[in-house]
Amino acid sequence: MTELAKRYGGSLYDLAAEEHLEEPLLSELDTAVAAFAQEPAYLRLLSAPNVPKRERRALLDEAFAGAHPYTVNFLKLLCDEGALRELPACARAYRDLYNKAHGILEVTAASAVALPAAERERLRQTLEQKTGKQVELTVKVEPALLGGVRLDMGGVQLDGTVRRRLDALKAQLAAATL
Repeated sequence: MTELAKRYGGSLYDLAAEEHLEEPLLSELDTAVAAFAQEPAYLRLLSAPNVPKRERRALLDEAFAGAHPYTVNFLKLLCDEGALRELPACARAYRDLYNKAHGILEVTAASAVALPAAERERLRQTLEQKTGKQVELTVKVEPALLGGVRLDMGGVQLDGTVRRRLDALKAQLAAATL
């Protein structure tokens, strides 16, 4: 994450927290990120230096007419600075501060096969008990793992997969002298 994203996303979060608008602005940022991801041509248009700044700002006003003025002004600021492509990272910085303030831990669990709903719920509850935080669990399937589960949480990775064990065994065998 760039320093610009940390600074801008953090500043928006500080303002939102001061005004008790953290959740609505987070939702609007997510919507804006998704909209630009879905329409990359629109992002290119808003980033084009040959389109006058006034027109780009008017396009943002029109596209985000129902959004909170803080969100629209934030998008305009990024547009004016030529940094609209940093929006996903700014939203990530905002979300990180939101999660920290609200005791939320984002966890991604990867497994070779889809985890049944009951196992996902049991894993989420176990992680909440161990960490003392509210866990937002995302599950993805990676067949190359062969079995087991890999957890990515808060910059820490816990790897209990068959793939990791096989790789470790392979390394031990390669290092062994006969």
